[in-house]
Amino acid sequence: MSLIDARTASAEIDWAAHRHNLTEIAALVDPAIVMAVVKADGYGHGLVAAAASARAAGVPWIGVAVAGEALTLRAAGDTGPLMCWLYGPEEDFTALVAAGVDLSISSMGELRRISAAAATLDITARVHLKIDSGLSRNGCPATDWAALCTAAAADPGLEVIGVWTHLAAAEHPDHPSVRAQLVAFERAHAVARSHGLTPIRHVANSAAALILPQARYEMVRVGIAGYGVDPDEDVAAQAGIELRPVMTLRASLIAVKTIPAGQGVSYGHTWAPEQDTTIALVPLGYADGLMRAAGNRSSVTVNGRQVPIVGRVCMDQCVVDLGPGSTDRVGDEAIVFGSGGRPVNEFAADCGTIGYEMVTRIGPRVQRIVRP
Repeated sequence: MSLIDARTASAEIDWAAHRHNLTEIAALVDPAIVMAVVKADGYGHGLVAAAASARAAGVPWIGVAVAGEALTLRAAGDTGPLMCWLYGPEEDFTALVAAGVDLSISSMGELRRISAAAATLDITARVHLKIDSGLSRNGCPATDWAALCTAAAADPGLEVIGVWTHLAAAEHPDHPSVRAQLVAFERAHAVARSHGLTPIRHVANSAAALILPQARYEMVRVGIAGYGVDPDEDVAAQAGIELRPVMTLRASLIAVKTIPAGQGVSYGHTWAPEQDTTIALVPLGYADGLMRAAGNRSSVTVNGRQVPIVGRVCMDQCVVDLGPGSTDRVGDEAIVFGSGGRPVNEFAADCGTIGYEMVTRIGPRVQRIVRP
């Protein structure tokens, strides 16, 4: 794919901020250890670079969702503890087992396939048993859990490293699901122990790592918070943690012009100024991850002030209203979110979504530029 010239628009990545965030969280959760989650291309920041940054911060574990992510990291030279947890019913586990990737098991079918791969290679596969404690997503149902533990304990080709689950509402500690899931998880862990297994426990995602001490156990999985995005409103503040944004989405103004009152802007003329005003063209659109919903609802930062996105966001570009008498020029910077601009969660809220979606949807033609 052809890339946008980085001088025109880019996603600037501050890996020092990433290391800061992970270090602060690691200190908070100690003695639990941290797994840095780098799935979805490092939440849009870059898969290999995110893993390298986490390792540089002293994070002992890396987590990914799909097989290709795990194998890409191994090919890039990452040799540390690495866990993968999402795959289809026909995927071959041989390469993952051979690469020493820890694998999640949620069913007897997955156990048999991973065991078969280990037998083919004549090596032991490292696995984590996942219990569905109430999220009703992936994970072994409680009714099948004892059988899964029995099979895992009896299989010489499997080494059970961990038992884990995922919380549904960790950002809301008083939500009734939180206590219910922790009780279900404790019950599942006790069953695993009764089968002679001695796994580490990991339950906490970013929100739980920050504000649910009872869910930290031996390891926490830190995803979005590592990238400086608050898991939910004021969660980081509750934990006393300052998260620094890792991604700053910015672009240069590529056209500036004055238009008269009443002149429609962009497709469908969904907006027109009530007085003569100055508008500017920003070379980012929905093909680059700038949500179409931002039109007439959100804003960007230009020369230290918020200016609204007006009219419809197009595939490659959008328009902002600089206001009457603006002195902004072609080449001035528009910051969509990040350092020097608004937090990504604020921009996301304008669009009816969350910061997670914003950073992961920034398209591949937007170059990731590492800040000096």
